[in-house]
Amino acid sequence: MAFSKALESVPYGLWKLSKSTGKAAWIAGTTFLVLVVPLIIAMDQEAQIVEAETQALNALTGAPAKSS
Repeated sequence: MAFSKALESVPYGLWKLSKSTGKAAWIAGTTFLVLVVPLIIAMDQEAQIVEAETQALNALTGAPAKSS
């Protein structure tokens, strides 16, 4: 008797687990988009600026570009 009641509550438990997992995934995805993506974009822009400054400096001084 107790086993059959426990067995009947399994689908409900799985449904609750999937809902909470979905909520956690949504929160993690939203946090990634709001916090991490702008950071990646800013770091890429900074790298591009440094590269442009290095190229401009090398063009002015005539120094060969470093291969790094």
